[in-house]
Amino acid sequence: MISIIGIIVVFGAVIGGFMMEKGQLAVLVQPAELVTIGGAALGTLLVANPMHILKGIASGLMGVIGGSPFTKQRYLDTLKMMFDLFSKARKDGMVAIEADVEGADKSPIFTAYPKFMKDHHAVDFVCDTMRMAITGGVLPFDVDQMMELDMDTHHHSSSLPTTALNTVADALPGLGIVAAVLGIVITMGALGGPPEEIGHKVAAALVGTFLGILLCYGVLGPLASFMGKMNEEEHAYYHILRVVMLAFIKGTSPILAVELARRAIPAHLRPSFSEVEKACRNKSAAPAAA
Repeated sequence: MISIIGIIVVFGAVIGGFMMEKGQLAVLVQPAELVTIGGAALGTLLVANPMHILKGIASGLMGVIGGSPFTKQRYLDTLKMMFDLFSKARKDGMVAIEADVEGADKSPIFTAYPKFMKDHHAVDFVCDTMRMAITGGVLPFDVDQMMELDMDTHHHSSSLPTTALNTVADALPGLGIVAAVLGIVITMGALGGPPEEIGHKVAAALVGTFLGILLCYGVLGPLASFMGKMNEEEHAYYHILRVVMLAFIKGTSPILAVELARRAIPAHLRPSFSEVEKACRNKSAAPAAA
């Protein structure tokens, strides 16, 4: 939501400064220029990207409205969930969590955390890793390598929509120049007419350049940057899952594995030691996500 407010501030500042200098707001309303620039930008986006990247862009832009799902409470719930899973494995053996890992959608441990269950890749990441630990005979180093490969592949795939949106943003000033040139061509055809008409056509042509630059640096560029930061936050979340699972697979106690993961959480989202301990020790407490 803060990104939406930022875009409103950008447009408010630009339009407000224009009107402070006695500019006529109606001059900036040029639907033809907007159609030229917006249509060309959409066309280049469709030409350059396959469908799964286009869906990623749409999903990323929707995330701008909802904000980051990786909050302090999300991390706290995740640590509690992993503690419960590891405690069950430590008490009854690794075979005891096989049903949870094989059927996460029916597991009382995982289903208690609906936000985690909505993240299908995170569910697969945890279950596939723990499945290898249950089978036995796999070294912790090899499990760590598998998790690293999974994370790198997912991070690369998640960054493709951001790169595509950045490419379109970089093209907008050039598309604005295209619209401006078309406006000048139209102006040349109107030479000899009333001065007011020629002035209006020149203004419309310049608005094309203005819109291209504004949409690049004031809208799409910042949105692509926001999506990039969201990808980094997601990567940080998977890193926490990697740390906690690797620590447990190495033989660390559940509470120590959780503490190692807690210290790897970004500082502005990291819950305190007492908060994590209270959540893990309180068996009757329902997660906030539920």
